[in-house]
Amino acid sequence: MKIRAGICEIFGSWLAIAILVFILSGPGLAQMREVTQPQVEPPRVFIDCHQCDLTYIRSEITFVHFVRDRNEADIHVLITIQSTGDGGREYALNFIGRNNFYDIHNTLKYVSKRTDSADIERKGLVRVLKVGLVPYVAKTDLGDYLRIDFEKRLPPAPVEDPWKSWVFNLGLSGSLSGEESKHFLSMHSNFSANRVTDKIKFRTGLSGYYSSSVFKIEEDGVTSDITSIQKSFSLSSLYVLSLNEHWSVGGWLGLSSSTYNNLDFNLNPAPAIEYNFFPYSESTRRQLRILYRLGFNLNYYHEETVFDKTREALLGETLTVIFEMKEPWGNISSSLEGFHYFNDFKKNHLVLWTNLNLRLFRGFSISFSGRFSKINDQVYLAKGDLSLE
Repeated sequence: MKIRAGICEIFGSWLAIAILVFILSGPGLAQMREVTQPQVEPPRVFIDCHQCDLTYIRSEITFVHFVRDRNEADIHVLITIQSTGDGGREYALNFIGRNNFYDIHNTLKYVSKRTDSADIERKGLVRVLKVGLVPYVAKTDLGDYLRIDFEKRLPPAPVEDPWKSWVFNLGLSGSLSGEESKHFLSMHSNFSANRVTDKIKFRTGLSGYYSSSVFKIEEDGVTSDITSIQKSFSLSSLYVLSLNEHWSVGGWLGLSSSTYNNLDFNLNPAPAIEYNFFPYSESTRRQLRILYRLGFNLNYYHEETVFDKTREALLGETLTVIFEMKEPWGNISSSLEGFHYFNDFKKNHLVLWTNLNLRLFRGFSISFSGRFSKINDQVYLAKGDLSLE
């Protein structure tokens, strides 16, 4: 009996060990191992940029998933672009977190030089994109695979700009067409000089236009030529001084002449002041500006006007409200301008313009645009009867 009891005790011990090994190596342990394994699903990213090389960006950034629908994204990267004073481009990258990353929002900037090639520019943009995506990846289990590599660089040498931030443009265009009964010729030329720095903005432009239209008119068996010639010239300059992130002051000066508008000569100086409810540093994404101008107009007319004037000096004021916003759901641009002359408040105009683009769902967007104007300030209209000319 004692031998049989010993055998049973030994057999029971081995059975208990076998059961324990089976449990530890069974589905329960597998489930525990699955729980402790890191989640390697990368964040989903939507790049909102119409001028970026998206194919290159996807090929260079492989630690996230890129999606084509913003509603599927965990991270919406809204990229806006504006020109810099030296001819380069400034990219503002707005990182907007969603879902598990709703609390992470950052804005980074990348500035290219005028001399940068397209390849250098896209490489620089990708570098800043990678930096901006790091906080999101670090919040996932993929953060364990991140490696920070700091490239030590020598202090940049002072950049000498022989043009002193000036940018010049020259353009010339023309067209010529003809038929048996009519001929048309037009020429247009323009020149501009701009200088933009952190504190000031100066823009000046010179343009000229000439067109000639000849029509053959047959009346009572007699063919005659009717010639219409239009000429215009304009010189305009704008100077703006930034006082802080919201206020700026400046002035406008314009000289012009136009046969179409019956203006032999027009002089228009106008000091102005502007307030932006949003900081100017956010102007690439959103702005709500109120611009006030007090303008003086000295007009010399080609022909006597409907108000019996051959020349006159007028003082008027203009108030303009401009609203622009770019968001993941779309963008909107709108402006409202009101103007009147002080000598006669009935001589005024009101112009409203709006453009709205909405992204409703993947691959589908809808746009609305409209313009309303009420013009009562055409003091330059020539007196006289209508003719073929």
